[in-house]
Amino acid sequence: MGSIPVDFFIDRFPLYLEGAGTTFTITVLGTALAFVLAMVIGVLGTLRNPVARGVASFYTETFRGIAALVLMFWMAFSIPQITPYELDVTFAAVLALGLNVGAYGAEVVRASINAVPKAQTEATIALNMTWARRMRLVILPQAWAQMLPTFGNLVIELMKASAIVSLIGVTDLTQVARLQGQASGQTILAFGSALVMYFVIAQVLIVGVRLLERRANRRLGRTPPAGGGLLALLRPPTVGATATGGAR
Repeated sequence: MGSIPVDFFIDRFPLYLEGAGTTFTITVLGTALAFVLAMVIGVLGTLRNPVARGVASFYTETFRGIAALVLMFWMAFSIPQITPYELDVTFAAVLALGLNVGAYGAEVVRASINAVPKAQTEATIALNMTWARRMRLVILPQAWAQMLPTFGNLVIELMKASAIVSLIGVTDLTQVARLQGQASGQTILAFGSALVMYFVIAQVLIVGVRLLERRANRRLGRTPPAGGGLLALLRPPTVGATATGGAR
């Protein structure tokens, strides 16, 4: 009985690896779409133009109010019924997740830009900078450092939400675990393996975001925040912490 877990992992590891690759691909593509939408819509939401703000509000309120699963089903199964076209299920999954998470990201971008001190904007105006130049050189670099931690959370949420793509026929990590659990009868091992691989993917994403945070803060001359995830295990203890630990 003790060899069952080992045999299970060894025999099915290629299948789980393929499923994890699909999950990771959907996460990366969905994140890329969400990021583009968040930046464009978020910036529109900060403009004085009422039409631009109206477009931004319509997008964020619409896609924050629609469940990603319902949107995914609609794109995968309803579009072929009302149009002569059919979306690939993986593309439908990426589109639904990107649109949904992008709406949350747009609010992050808008809030981060608005959080930049007004004195910075006034200084760029005094220097006669164009809107595009002050956004690129002054406003966005500061807002970027502020929005990255929340963006990291949204990326992880998108990755976890990708587990629902199996419901429209995508063979992702969750689908592989379900099929292997049914085939082998080892439900605990099947989904336990998926849990471990989801955790590993999440840690990879967390480390990537933390590295971006450190780079963004260094460019602004700020002290990089303490890393989370696996980076926390790689940091040496601080002097204060060592002294406290020794005292105990």
